Amino acid sequence: MALGSSGKPVRIAFLLVPRFSMMAFAAGVEPLRAANRLSGSRLFEWQLVSVDGKPVEASNGISVAARGALAELGQVEGKVDTIIACAGLEAPEVERSTKVHHQLRRLAHHGTVIGAISSGSFLLAEAGLLAGKRCTVHWEYLEAFRSRFPQLDVTEDLYVIDRNVFTCSGGTAALDMMVHFIGQAAGSQLALAVAEQFIHPQVRTQEEQQRLDLHARYRIENPKLIQVISLMEDALDEPMELREMARHANISVRQVERLFREHIGSSPKSFYLDLRLAKA
Repeated sequence: MALGSSGKPVRIAFLLVPRFSMMAFAAGVEPLRAANRLSGSRLFEWQLVSVDGKPVEASNGISVAARGALAELGQVEGKVDTIIACAGLEAPEVERSTKVHHQLRRLAHHGTVIGAISSGSFLLAEAGLLAGKRCTVHWEYLEAFRSRFPQLDVTEDLYVIDRNVFTCSGGTAALDMMVHFIGQAAGSQLALAVAEQFIHPQVRTQEEQQRLDLHARYRIENPKLIQVISLMEDALDEPMELREMARHANISVRQVERLFREHIGSSPKSFYLDLRLAKA
């Protein structure tokens, strides 16, 4: 995301999809405001659009007014450098709209950089804009995304920038991504100052993983227990027998049961069932 032509501000449109994530949206737009304020210059301009130009309700129930409709972008007065589709953890109804797909492809054809946050990746994939490119999506949707688009190169990165298209897993990862873009457009000093404004001292790179490791998630130290839980998480659709997991960890079934009682407070069977139910 470079500075606009002839020194003009970078013009960004946020496409708000019904039930979009307010957290991810705020993490995307607020760094731009901070960059303008800290630099004393209008480095970025942004506008909010929806499919039909009407207000859009976020997943938290708050309605946000749009400035215009997606179809209006690309006109002389509505030309933008970048458009970012903001969705949430509920698959948007518009993701299979051929009209929306056509409008996004039209913008891409005329040089607009196309991006997505959270499940906005579904919309870009349905529009054919991720073909031949690396991409990412929120970890909760990762398996469903891979199943629907097996031909795509999907990663578990926080965000992925591949030529004129970028995707972001959502949540606070949008802040890391926008700090990166600010650094590209106006230098690393301003980017770090923006991160400090949001008390975000550790700016993550795009290759970092979305989820905490098992050690941090469950606050456990035992490597054998971590290995068994990892096997469980990798075999949610086709359950693995406890005996087989114990064999992989090179311990007995009785030892597995003891580790779960001591460190988790439940049986391996109950823990495994809870993981599968949570996924379902």
